[in-house]
Amino acid sequence: MRSVNFFLIFAAILMSACHNLSGDKTELITQESRTVPDFSGGVMNEEILWYLGRMNNPQISPDGKTLLFGITYYDYKLNKGNNDLYVLELPDGQPTQITRTENNESAAIWRPDGKKIAYLAPHEGKMQIWEMDPDGKQPKVISNAPSDITGFAYAPDMSQIVYAMNVQLDPTIEQRYPDLPLANAKIYDDLMYRHWNQWADGTYSHLFIASYPKMENPVELLEGKKFHSPIPSHGGFEQIAWSPDSKKIAYCTKESSGKDFAVSTNSDIFIYDLEQKTTINLTAENKGYDMNPVFSPDGSKLVWWSMKTDGFESEKHRLFIHDFNSNTSKDFSTNFDQDAENFAWSKDGKTVYFTSCKEATYQIYSLNVESEEITQITEGDHDYINILVADQMLIGTKTTHALPAELFTINPQTREEKQLSFINTEVLSKITLSKTEKRWVKTTDGKDMLVWVILPPNFDPAQKYPTLLYCQGGPQSSVSQFFSYRWNFQMLASRGYVVVAPNRRGLPGFGSEWNDQISKDYGGQNMKDYLSAIDDVAKEPYVDETRLGAVGASYGGFSVYWLAGNHQKRFKTFIAHCGMFNFESWYGTTEELFFANHDIEGPYWENYKSYSFSPHRFVGNWDTPILVIHGGNDFRIPYTEGMQAFNAAQIKGIPSRFLYFPDEDHFVSKPQNAMLWQREFLGWLDRWLKEEK
Repeated sequence: MRSVNFFLIFAAILMSACHNLSGDKTELITQESRTVPDFSGGVMNEEILWYLGRMNNPQISPDGKTLLFGITYYDYKLNKGNNDLYVLELPDGQPTQITRTENNESAAIWRPDGKKIAYLAPHEGKMQIWEMDPDGKQPKVISNAPSDITGFAYAPDMSQIVYAMNVQLDPTIEQRYPDLPLANAKIYDDLMYRHWNQWADGTYSHLFIASYPKMENPVELLEGKKFHSPIPSHGGFEQIAWSPDSKKIAYCTKESSGKDFAVSTNSDIFIYDLEQKTTINLTAENKGYDMNPVFSPDGSKLVWWSMKTDGFESEKHRLFIHDFNSNTSKDFSTNFDQDAENFAWSKDGKTVYFTSCKEATYQIYSLNVESEEITQITEGDHDYINILVADQMLIGTKTTHALPAELFTINPQTREEKQLSFINTEVLSKITLSKTEKRWVKTTDGKDMLVWVILPPNFDPAQKYPTLLYCQGGPQSSVSQFFSYRWNFQMLASRGYVVVAPNRRGLPGFGSEWNDQISKDYGGQNMKDYLSAIDDVAKEPYVDETRLGAVGASYGGFSVYWLAGNHQKRFKTFIAHCGMFNFESWYGTTEELFFANHDIEGPYWENYKSYSFSPHRFVGNWDTPILVIHGGNDFRIPYTEGMQAFNAAQIKGIPSRFLYFPDEDHFVSKPQNAMLWQREFLGWLDRWLKEEK
């Protein structure tokens, strides 16, 4: 479900997978110490995929001359990973590692004077703020918070630090019943008793402002209020921003809890004045999401992304700017029918740079604030997933289906791009990569749909290949040029499959009408789009139309379940991961109800129309082998949905398998679990699409 921005949550998932999962003290994982995979096969496989370094969280130094970023390396045999920090001198330096510990240093940023780097790492059992020299020397813990600090930012004048920490506001079982210390129970009187992958424990994420460097006399924002800041499931400290004069903080929260939190997307941006100790709601008039504020260099303006409609969590991300001098807010994207996010101001404050999805790619754009003109800067089949502003250039993190995240420089005038980091170049040079082709397919209603076709390495058009229809999750998440560490198109194609990945109805990058159409029509036009894509590609002489499969997760898992009952014998096998199977039971067990209320028009006892699309209603037509996968800690789509689907297949005598991960959620993030997932996934496909029956 797209209520989580998966690009933002990826860093948190990555870091959770870094910890020593066995709990034992093990050797330090470094780039050099890891178990080296066997490259003799010459193509991508699960061992090579987990051997790649994963670059994250790039930050530019205050003088614009040095990049700071993390790289996570995994060793699947140890079932853990470790994130260390690196610096790179611009414009052509080589990465220099500045930490080499088991602490998984995270959330690293520059101190405003550039003389220190700060980061989060454990100290006496709690995540605390540390500082060190830019070369990694003299690390020193500077905070002593009573619980884990989850994010932080310096005031520009370095007088204070704002940080986030959970505070206990609801009583624990031990506090309720002190004479029953061994009781193991949870008691709830309201909704949102569990969210994403965690049961509510009575704590709320609050912001604290403390003096620097002594970290004394913290002031708690939202004190006593059962609200969160940062808002969970929406990333992290990009929701918090200091004004350049250090006198104000902009922060995001939803002024709601319990049932109200579950049914509404109405988040707002608040401005806290440190001198006056007053708070104003800057976005009170808007009833949808308002997120991720960024002050202009002179502090006179604030940019953020905004959605108009309460309850619609996949609506267009509008580009809003507030002018503090005139006290007015304005949508600068009224004539721009695309999302706008990941904002960065030019040094002179005249331009806002941002990313936007266009035709299944993420590009960098600029907004001239005075003329209101929006200009596309980058072009090509790639994704840029963030932007930094250096002296004479932009720096972005770029991916393609064949390229894990690497840093590139972009000249905003000439549009020239240059690769800056080469973290995985050596590894990728040892294997043959598959190629992606762009294809436009006519839909049943006469529209053009972009479809990626990923061909096996050493592709031979004279051969016939088994072919997979990839069904995207979200439902409104682009099938772009992402490089996934689970749904990895390189690995699927390297196994000898053609992969068909359509940008069916309900995906961004093709205008609001295309994106929004899917709501209330889950079993309608977007399912016809899937079939149009696979039918069109199946006409190619290199596709064996007798060996087609369909795979997907989340909404893609739902899509697979629906297709299983409505595919008219097209497919020979299915794989559904964490999919919705029975809309009625799903509505009764999911947590963020605003999604269901908008997309399937509310509870089944009030409006049953959209429930006619529920896959369980078509099980009578099921006759095709299916692999069902689910995580035990998935609270967005609880694992009982997978159990129902597997049970139905078993009762009908259909060859089926249930792969269940008790300690995973909507994703599979632990190394050996993920590799098991990949082996079972590919083994199932090989069994039903390659072996003679």
